[in-house]
Amino acid sequence: MHPLFLFAGYLAVALMPLLLGALQDLPPRHWRDEIASGLGMSAFAILLVEFVLSGRFRTISARIGMDVTMRFHQLVARTALGFVILHPFLYLTSPMGTPLPYDPTGQFTLGLDTGSMLTGVLAWVALPCFVLMSIFRDQLPYRYEAWRAMHALGALVIAGAVTHHTFEAGRYSADPLLAGFWVLLLAGALASLVWTYLLSPLREARHPYEVSSVAKIALKTWELTLRPKDGDALPFEAGQFAWLKLGPSPFTLAENPFSIASAPAERPDVRFVIKEVGDFTRRIGKVAPGTNAYLGRAHGNLTLTGREAKGVALIAGGVGIAPLLSIARQMQADGDTRPLTLLYGNRTAGQIVYAEELDRLADRADTKVVHVLSEPAPGWSGRKGMISAELIGEIFDAEDARDWLYILCGPPAMLELVEDALLAHGVPPKNILAEQFYYD
Repeated sequence: MHPLFLFAGYLAVALMPLLLGALQDLPPRHWRDEIASGLGMSAFAILLVEFVLSGRFRTISARIGMDVTMRFHQLVARTALGFVILHPFLYLTSPMGTPLPYDPTGQFTLGLDTGSMLTGVLAWVALPCFVLMSIFRDQLPYRYEAWRAMHALGALVIAGAVTHHTFEAGRYSADPLLAGFWVLLLAGALASLVWTYLLSPLREARHPYEVSSVAKIALKTWELTLRPKDGDALPFEAGQFAWLKLGPSPFTLAENPFSIASAPAERPDVRFVIKEVGDFTRRIGKVAPGTNAYLGRAHGNLTLTGREAKGVALIAGGVGIAPLLSIARQMQADGDTRPLTLLYGNRTAGQIVYAEELDRLADRADTKVVHVLSEPAPGWSGRKGMISAELIGEIFDAEDARDWLYILCGPPAMLELVEDALLAHGVPPKNILAEQFYYD
């Protein structure tokens, strides 16, 4: 499905309540009342579709990328928050359940009873807290697993409150057609939860792995190798990532996404390059061989599949080398003879992973490996400093380099700088692949 069709479908769902409400033969109200109702209904539709966007469905992410999917998930949640905040303040009608003396038909009365008033207030108060906790997740004193549990429960509470408020107080939602639409969206939201927390783990349980080795390969950086206990290994394309769980059961919130460093040709083994940076990764070196492991389905668009290019440029910062290693290894396994350049930035030489393998890679015809260190030790003979626009222009100065495919992975600041530099050198946007998972 083309991304434009996905976006058009999303807009259709978000606006459908307005269309179904407009088709109802109800007495007209003041324009502010109609806008207030419209904002509330659109916000409800957006909130329910948020469950689907967070469900890791490859039908969506395979077309626009998991990073774009999650960024869209964040932005539309903030849009829904704006709608919800404005919703009660735009009404000119009375919120009381009993019509006022000058309104015997109840046309200008919202009809809120105590229950629908309470659920409306609950959602109105909880949603801003929910969104702020998501934006400032890294500053909260909670581990990721605790935050994820609170995020899921909070979403359910808000959705439940809004559902009650909509069906009990909604002027238009009493119509069977619109009520059916809400039931359909609610079913989709619940199905997403069932897939994420039940069906997907059940699928992982049928294809268990075990840790075959854990090896330190650079400063605070480890190689974790998994092997399936039985059956085939995870199908994936070079450059993709997967959610990893370690422990006795796949039914856990303790999972983390990691890029796969091994090539598909190396299956059944699946290797990851993991740096010690968080609660989970700081303990990676202590994982014992034989530990149970589970992998979710592979995601990611940093792949060569379906893309024609005269050459391939891989530009990495730190452990961003992992998916690019997978690509380089698969190209070698496939006998791909296209020119290949790997630009790899680190702080010190001790952070370079697989240094000997990269040296052997550089010995291949039409292959160049360029290391850049920002804090090199005395005697370092390679490039010094940061990956910069000037360095990009120097390394990729050939005229036909505009026809190459550029695959980037690294810190956000580096990605932005490299993308801007490549665009300035005339590289078409379609020839630049990058995934950005940090936004705020």
